[in-house]
Amino acid sequence: VKVATRNGQSLGLDVDGRVADAEGIPYDDDTFDLVVGHAVLHHIPDVELAMREVLRVLRPGGRFVFCGEPTRHGDAIARRLSRLTWWAASNVTQWPGLRENWARPAAELAESSRAAALESLVDLHTFDPDRLAALCMRAGAIDVRTETEELTASWFGWPVRTFEAAVRPGALGWNWAMFAFRGWKSLSWLDQNVMSRFVPDEFFYNVGVTGFKPGAAAQA
Repeated sequence: VKVATRNGQSLGLDVDGRVADAEGIPYDDDTFDLVVGHAVLHHIPDVELAMREVLRVLRPGGRFVFCGEPTRHGDAIARRLSRLTWWAASNVTQWPGLRENWARPAAELAESSRAAALESLVDLHTFDPDRLAALCMRAGAIDVRTETEELTASWFGWPVRTFEAAVRPGALGWNWAMFAFRGWKSLSWLDQNVMSRFVPDEFFYNVGVTGFKPGAAAQA
């Protein structure tokens, strides 16, 4: 928060940065025109209460946008792929001939496993797109809609990131980085332009939701 505030000030912006509970936002009613969040809702214990708070601090006709939230089916598939990749990479890199250049030290692998286990403590929810929209409407929002992204891109991206974490730092190099980036970009295009036409939304990995506070005419 301090860094964000400092960066805003360096750009000539009057930024008020606070650490706060999303279920009790410390701002007055009707304060903001827009509330934006990324990968935050699935960490909040009471999402509907937080959404009511978002609507409270929005001005009439104000908009909220939340992106990067995991879907129930998409998250389950991605995590299975990630666990399989971790098991394969951490074992294969211990083979003779690979260990010296590819294997991470056992202590580092153990620490990474412990860090990954902490996700279960902070990743509290996954979402069905329709149910997420219904939750926002129960909280009082209008003109709510959801959009999903990353199907094959998540099937590719999660194993790639997991593999990168499982091998010795620096072992993969620039060509691997470009392969990972271009692969993800290409599959994201495929998901958006082809797969989204016939694959149900709930199987994509990410869901975003937007809506408005009742009052002044909403702008799409």
